[in-house]
Amino acid sequence: MASSLTSNNKVQLAATAVVSAAVAAGVILSYQRLQKDERLNRLKQSIPNPGDGEPGVQKLTRVGPLPKPDKEDEHNQILAHRAQNGDFDDELILEQLARNRVFLGDAGLAKLRNAFIIVVGCGGVGSHACATLSRSGVSKVRLIDFDQVTLSSLNRHAVATLADVGLPKVQCLQRRLCAVTPWTKFDLRLQKFDGTVADDLLGNWEGPEGQRPDFVIDAIDNIESKVELLKYCHDHGLPVISAMGAGTKSDPTRVMVGDIGASFEDGLSRATRRKLKLLGVTSGIPVVYSTEKMGEGKAALLPLPEEEFKKGDVGDLGALPDFRVRILPVLGTMPAVFGYVAANHVILKITGYPMDYQPAKARDKMYEAILAYVQASEEKVVRMIEGGRTDVCVGLKVPITPGDIAFLVEEAFRGRSAVTGVPTKLMLIRWKKPVTTTLVRIGEGKDEQKSSDLRLRDLACMTKEEAVRHQKEALLGDKTLEELYSQEVIDLVERQQKEAEAYERHRP
Repeated sequence: MASSLTSNNKVQLAATAVVSAAVAAGVILSYQRLQKDERLNRLKQSIPNPGDGEPGVQKLTRVGPLPKPDKEDEHNQILAHRAQNGDFDDELILEQLARNRVFLGDAGLAKLRNAFIIVVGCGGVGSHACATLSRSGVSKVRLIDFDQVTLSSLNRHAVATLADVGLPKVQCLQRRLCAVTPWTKFDLRLQKFDGTVADDLLGNWEGPEGQRPDFVIDAIDNIESKVELLKYCHDHGLPVISAMGAGTKSDPTRVMVGDIGASFEDGLSRATRRKLKLLGVTSGIPVVYSTEKMGEGKAALLPLPEEEFKKGDVGDLGALPDFRVRILPVLGTMPAVFGYVAANHVILKITGYPMDYQPAKARDKMYEAILAYVQASEEKVVRMIEGGRTDVCVGLKVPITPGDIAFLVEEAFRGRSAVTGVPTKLMLIRWKKPVTTTLVRIGEGKDEQKSSDLRLRDLACMTKEEAVRHQKEALLGDKTLEELYSQEVIDLVERQQKEAEAYERHRP
């Protein structure tokens, strides 16, 4: 009996201890929650109503104050003014960034909070990238865009509302995001980017002695401005990621990050890459692009109405010189995907988080297959010129790389056969039959190196079937180009070969 009573007493004591601990924990948690709520309430109550003598609407760099702000705008601007001057509880900021803090760690989040990011282009892609960076903790953001919010912007802009129509896009972003992350400092530049203002727009935060940009996001949809921006960043060592074309795309699973030299199935990427290569920039710039193919029933660039052509030069119809005048079909979700992917890349890079992007292996294999075909074709040409000797081709090398193949196929020949325009089963082959030997020998005996004198400007793009015929009749046979092809095809190949020659002068 005594043993039973002792056992019951122990159980009761244990139960009492558990209940007491639970009550104590509940009290502590409730107290902490009350403390946090009290700090938040004090902060809210300390913000005066508009007109009470506190600083008014925040003055915006290079743009000026927001037009006729309502009470909510003024309230948000006052909060932002105070937060950016240190009058904001850091514990509340960390609570708001709690999920990022757990994911990135304290050190990673600290790097992100100290970062200075420049976003060039604040439309569909740029606005989503900016909003994500601000919500993730970035404290200094420079926004560059010359354009205004329009009704057609609202299907893809991250934060714009009907009330923002007519406002500069840079103002719209600051206006809305200061209500979410009031501690984020915005430097607004209502300007069109070009090379003449690059030093200023991409310069340090608050002057030459200020913080250097940690990253630049290119969300420009104009090719000339895009190329100037990327060339500047490349030459000045500024980390940059470029968003390519989200227009006419609909499959978010095909959006990926890769080097600009390896991107494909993207018209904006192709045009940008071609111009950069002619300026000597062949790789080293990460881009966000889609591998989705165009197809029947899918959206395409809308043609300009015939009546617009009758008005004269259609280039005069654009808002600015060199800017597109046709409507680009855009599914509202896709610019957001591109913007999130770009911002995600920036966040991971700045914080040092591990990255393991999957390369576009299928395209690489295609370039390697084309290079193998070029090699085999050159060996046949060399054997023919050298009198049919088979040993002469042993160890023969061609001075062409997969990157060169990519340029010729994707840029110079626009991914189509020069003969028929067919875009499938493409190959490259020597265009003109050599009149002398193409074999280059260096050294003797076992140290001898044999290579072909083949250059990019010697090659033409055709389908595999067309290349087989060309090799048989033009390279190994006696037919002339004029006998096999129309003058239009010959002129086309020669134009593309001139472009390849220009590229050769700049390639590494």
